[in-house]
Amino acid sequence: MSSLATKIELYVGRAVDPESEVRMRNDSDGRGDYIEEWLVDGVTKPTDAQLLALNAAGDVVEKNRADELVRTKYQRDRKAEYPTIEELVVALYDTDDKAAIEKRRADVKAKYPKP
Repeated sequence: MSSLATKIELYVGRAVDPESEVRMRNDSDGRGDYIEEWLVDGVTKPTDAQLLALNAAGDVVEKNRADELVRTKYQRDRKAEYPTIEELVVALYDTDDKAAIEKRRADVKAKYPKP
């Protein structure tokens, strides 16, 4: 079953701000998440039935998001090990530094290949 936050996003048609538009709560009493406060301008608070009807669509959205995270993991891994902007700027003026940067980038790409 998809999360309440995902179903609210589908209901409203966009991401909502949990600080200023929708406050969700879970009292740890076994009843799960619920909407404590609804302040979305121009959109009425959804009923439980409306939210329940969004379960299947929410499951698809959440699976797609998870798949995208897996598919792009190599990008996040590479970014963490790529040279910094400062290192790249220094390498612009030093041939040895530039060669070292190119090798480092090649090593990172080999370590985290595209899927």
